[in-house]
Order: sequence, then structure tokens, then C-alpha cells
Amino acid sequence: MMKKTLMGLLAAALCGGVAQAEPLKIGYSDWPGWVAWEVAIQKGWFKEAGVDVQFEWFEYVPSMEAFAAGKLDAVCMTNGDALVTGATGAPSRTILINDFSNGNDMIVGQPGIEKLQDLKGKKVGVEVGFVDHLLLLKGLQAVGMKESDVELVNVPTGETPKALASGDVAAIGAWQPNSGQAIKAVPGAKPIYTSKDVPGLIYDVLAVSPASLSAHPEEWKKIAKVWYKVVDYFYDPATHDDAVKIMASRVNLSPEEYAKFVSGTKILKLDEAKKAFKKGEGLDSVYGSNVVVDEFNVSNKVYDKPQPTADYIAPAITDSL
Repeated sequence: MMKKTLMGLLAAALCGGVAQAEPLKIGYSDWPGWVAWEVAIQKGWFKEAGVDVQFEWFEYVPSMEAFAAGKLDAVCMTNGDALVTGATGAPSRTILINDFSNGNDMIVGQPGIEKLQDLKGKKVGVEVGFVDHLLLLKGLQAVGMKESDVELVNVPTGETPKALASGDVAAIGAWQPNSGQAIKAVPGAKPIYTSKDVPGLIYDVLAVSPASLSAHPEEWKKIAKVWYKVVDYFYDPATHDDAVKIMASRVNLSPEEYAKFVSGTKILKLDEAKKAFKKGEGLDSVYGSNVVVDEFNVSNKVYDKPQPTADYIAPAITDSL
């Protein structure tokens, strides 16, 4: 893979830039801010833009594994998981911020659990080291509690609905559709803290391999332009319903069902994304968010050493639009 990439770089340097021999491969998975790419795919907008790109559908974790194995040029993942993937040997550059989670990530309590304080001394099922573990910690911190005030039970995110239904835990942490399934599985269960309470904690991005970004900057810029065509289509009242219908079809849900997931995702317009790309220490900046997540990852031994978080962010393409 590396030999092939180096040959491509050399050819581009000698010829002043040529069209890639193979399509750029992007891994995407079931999250509204990434499913939205389906609008451009079905409308044929990449071909119109003159860029050869192939989107490959995955479960979320396998998509990151494929990227780490060099099988993809880019992958849709959270800003925190970009750090994890990079720390284990596959660095990336965030060129697009698709959205931030705005309620789809939830801490869901059993009936009778009305607020985070009610979890004191109780078991909480969450995938340790993943984003909803961080969400739980931020929630506990907000109400003056510590992680030691609850008993964490390590539950894979996909199994959290079953864990809540079993009654073995007082609450779970999960993202949609798992969080919604947990609420359906237990009558009376409800969210007691969500990503809407801490906007910017979880950014969802397009992360590109440095080699591909270096070899194909103009192609990636075309892809970014198509993305904002999708965003405009999504927000236009005349075409919003069609966008949701296309997104719903990708995950085999009705538009009515899928609309609930869409409302918990803040897809960023271009001016909003540019603001999030500005350097800052707060969660309104992806730079600040990266620092928070990096500290969480190190403290939870997701990886050993702090990452150069700013190096993962490449705002130039978005800033140029």
C-alpha cells in the first residue's frame, strides 16, 4: 500500500497532478451526519463534480479498522475516534466537520431514575473508553459527582438495550439507534442526560489519510463542495423531506422514524463549520474538543501518550469554500 501511494505521489509530482487511477474510497456508517452523503450518491453529484469517489458502507468499528488497514482513503468517525485510530498507527486529517451530536447520544435511565444524581451507588452500562463513557463523565461532573460515585459495567454499545431491559443496570450510555432501542425496550425508561446538554463534545468528521490528502487535494476539495451541496439540500424547506427520505432508505427505516434521529444531530452549515474549525479552547472549537477527548483517552488508558491533537485537524479545504 505504501509503495503504491509513493508511486502515485511521484506521478503527480512529475505530471503536475493527474486524475487518480482508482476512485477515492470513503467508509461511512449509520449516523445521520454520515448517512447524509447518500443524498449526493443517489443524485449523482460526485460525477457532476468530476470526482471519482466510492463510498463503502460499514458497521462503525469495522470502518475504522478498514481505514487503519489502508483499505480506505478516508473514513467517517468522531473526532475522538480519529485520535484513537491515529494513536494506534493510522493518523488522519479532519477536512470536514459534518455535525455534532445534539441529543442522539444519551444516558438512559430505568423507570424511577429521574436525574444523574439518582445513579449514585448504582450500576451504569456503557462501553468503557468510548464516547458515551465520556458523555457520562461530563454529566456527572456537571452535577458535582465523580466516576467513582457510580459502578461502571462495560457493555458493548450494541448490547446496551438488552442490558437495560435485563434490569442489571440502572442506566446505560449509547448513541442512536441503540439509545432509542433501549428506551423502547423498557417502558418508562427515558434520557436523563444527552449530548444536547454538552454541544461540541462529540464532533462527527470526515478524516482523510495524510497520503491521500497530499496526493489528491483538488479531488478532496471537490468532495467538500459536494458535501455542502448536500447540506443546502438538507436545509432547504423545499427539498428537506426528500433528503430525509433518501437518508432513511439507506438504513431501511421510514422517513417518519428517521426524522427522530435527524433531530438529534446538528448538521453544520458552511459558516458554522468554519467557526468550529477556528482554534479555541472550548467545545465550540474542534481543537478544544480534541483536547478534552485526548485527556479522557489517556486517563482511561485507551492509549498511553497524549496525541498532538492539532495535527489531526486540516481546516484549509473548508476555509477555502
